[in-house]
Amino acid sequence: MQELGIPVESEEGPNAAFGKFKELADRKSDIFDEDIQSLFSDEAVSHHDEHFKLISLAQRSETGERPHARIVFSVGGRELKSESDGNGPVDASLKAIEREVKSGAELPLYSVNAITTGTESQGEVTVRLARAGRIVNGVGADPDIVAASAKAYLSALNKLYSNVERLNPQTSLAP
Repeated sequence: MQELGIPVESEEGPNAAFGKFKELADRKSDIFDEDIQSLFSDEAVSHHDEHFKLISLAQRSETGERPHARIVFSVGGRELKSESDGNGPVDASLKAIEREVKSGAELPLYSVNAITTGTESQGEVTVRLARAGRIVNGVGADPDIVAASAKAYLSALNKLYSNVERLNPQTSLAP
């Protein structure tokens, strides 16, 4: 971890990230430094007291059929289940979340990037939500881009609903 420049402040972070590493290793044949950095980055920004948390996600997408998503997530410790159709599996998943949350936020940015190369790469999704003049970014990573998208959306919702004041992502600290 030191070689990768990952600070270790307690045993909890590495232990939680190791569990995620084992899950990732079961899904991918090759694990790269960037994958490990992403796991620790996820653990650093995720808090045990997050208001919104992904529990499970199932989606169906078939040529000629309308994509459908079924999602289970928690809001303040209460488990919610939702389903929705959409223009694609990501759209269906985010609509299923929004159906329960009713945030009323706009989605001015949705971006997907591969963390490493190849078809087994983890996808890193960035979502920007805007509501009532407040703009927040959420990031999620997973080998499944649809799951990464749901994680990013929930991450942004956590920031949107937090009481911590943050600068607009486009706002500079300079006077």
